[in-house]
Amino acid sequence: VQLQASGGGLVQAGGSLRLSCAASRLDFSRYPKGWFRQGPGKEREFVAAISGAGTTIDYRDSVKGRFTISRNNAKNTVDLQMNSLKLEDTAVYYCVVSESYGSLRSGASRNYWGQGTLVTVSS
Repeated sequence: VQLQASGGGLVQAGGSLRLSCAASRLDFSRYPKGWFRQGPGKEREFVAAISGAGTTIDYRDSVKGRFTISRNNAKNTVDLQMNSLKLEDTAVYYCVVSESYGSLRSGASRNYWGQGTLVTVSS
C-alpha cells in the first residue's frame, strides 16, 4: 500500500477530526499531496492540496476557514485537520499524491490514490 489514510470516524456536527495519510514511497516525500472526497451519491471532489515544499495551499471554498492541510516531509505524511464539521462533509476522504500540482488539483487518474477513510457527520 503506497498511501495509508487513517483518522476517519463518526462525529457530531460542529466537531473535529484529523485525518492522516502516510506514504511508503520515499519520492512521495517531495511530491504535492492533497485530499479529495466522495459523498453519498456525489462525484469525487477536490478538498485541499499542498505543494511539495508546503508553500502553496489550496482549499475548496466550502471548507476554507474550517479545514487545514499540513505535511511533514521527514515523516512523509499529509494531514487534514477538520473543524466545525457539517453534515455535508460526510464522505469517504482520499489522500492523493502527484508529481504535478496541477494534476493533483484536477484529480487526474494518473495520480496516486489512497484507499479512503470514511467520515460521517451526524446531527
